[in-house]
Amino acid sequence: MDNWQKVFADASPVRAEIVKSVLEENEIAAVVLNKKESVYQIHGQYEVMVQKNEFLKALNIVKYEISF
Repeated sequence: MDNWQKVFADASPVRAEIVKSVLEENEIAAVVLNKKESVYQIHGQYEVMVQKNEFLKALNIVKYEISF
């Protein structure tokens, strides 16, 4: 995962999947990592990762085109 960078993080898996879908619609490869504690699901978050060369484009999409 050295070539990947976090562009979004949230406690909601639905929001993370929405961000991933919007990025993929804009032809940016994205993956969602589950960083939640596996037993109680209390701590942690879901992170959307993109390749480093797409980071700035993805960040602008997340910042200006997606609202919850």
